[in-house]
Amino acid sequence: MRVLDLLTTATDSLRLNKMRTALAMLGIVIGIGAVIALISLGQSSQNSVASQINSLGKNLITISPGATVSGGVRGAAGGRTTLTLDNAQKIAEAASSLSIAAVSPEYSTRSQVTVSTTNTNTQIIGGTTSYENVHAVTMSSGSFIGQSDLDSSAKVAVLGPTVASTLFSDTTSAIGQTIRINRTAFRVIGIMTAKGGTGFQNPDDMIIIPLTTAQQKYGVKNVSSIAITANDGVDLTTVENQVGSYLLTLHNISDTSSADFTIRNQQDLIGAATKVTSTLTALLSGIAAISLLVGGIGIMNIMLVTVIERTREIGLRKALGATSGVVITQFLTESIFLTVIGGALGIVLGGILTAIAAKVLNMSASLTVPAIVLAVGVSAGIGIIFGWYPAQKAAHLSPIDALRFE
Repeated sequence: MRVLDLLTTATDSLRLNKMRTALAMLGIVIGIGAVIALISLGQSSQNSVASQINSLGKNLITISPGATVSGGVRGAAGGRTTLTLDNAQKIAEAASSLSIAAVSPEYSTRSQVTVSTTNTNTQIIGGTTSYENVHAVTMSSGSFIGQSDLDSSAKVAVLGPTVASTLFSDTTSAIGQTIRINRTAFRVIGIMTAKGGTGFQNPDDMIIIPLTTAQQKYGVKNVSSIAITANDGVDLTTVENQVGSYLLTLHNISDTSSADFTIRNQQDLIGAATKVTSTLTALLSGIAAISLLVGGIGIMNIMLVTVIERTREIGLRKALGATSGVVITQFLTESIFLTVIGGALGIVLGGILTAIAAKVLNMSASLTVPAIVLAVGVSAGIGIIFGWYPAQKAAHLSPIDALRFE
């Protein structure tokens, strides 16, 4: 039979019982739509996470204190106070030999911040002038911390846009206003440009004050972390190893397993985050794919019913000379036609679900070519796999028995 004849016959057969055809396609439509939406959202999540990490700085390497150990119990990473401002200064002095462009010592904590009757609990970062360059900070208004602020331990603050909008109804008038961080007055000198972020380490939900002021206010001499920008074109892992070796020397530690600090580079963070989102996407897509299996079984059942209903037709075809191959091709065509149409509708449903989820989650997401190709391939595959048995059963019917079938 010609392809056109096959498609015409398949269309006419499926149109005989529209409701049954629609119900048979429903599982495929839902399955394909769910898988496409999850794959697209998963890819968008990976891109969003990578973008947020990259927004924290270019070629970024972060040094954190090691974990505390008490009574044989290991605490959380960063619990020790092994990093000092002097460490950061020594690393900065050796910058050229370590392939480093800039060094930013930082002290981090959380505090309650109030303005009149408005308050919020946010992250307080004690930083230096290099923080602006290392973390790619741009100012929406006002200015960043200056060297004179550090030298005088000035009580000045640079607000993230989320904090600014929480504390001030009109952020344009925030510059020069006074905020209180744990009851200590600070003057607002600048507001940072939004980077976009969520969660506990949201770069827009923080306040930056001079490092010397933070150490004085919170009564500490250590720093919480040291952020480093590597030179362009160098391998971050190589720089990480060089800085690690240098810091071990500064701390008089010869055994790397006894290091009292940890180092992570930007690519490590992106890789770890991508692995997590990829695993979750694969898991959720696998769960959604169960509906494809259910849909395939539904199509096989429908095709088996169709074979029974058209037994006399099959017998007549074979009596007139139709071969088993022609009968198999006819029923496979109907099965594939059913699943491909279902796959096309599933792509539309996937696009709608992706758009809705992206709007609800406030993220950028769109259908991806791999997801669409996968949808078409899977739907066609389901048509072949689950349509083969009914087609084989029809092809092996005896013409005489089929014509006698009531």
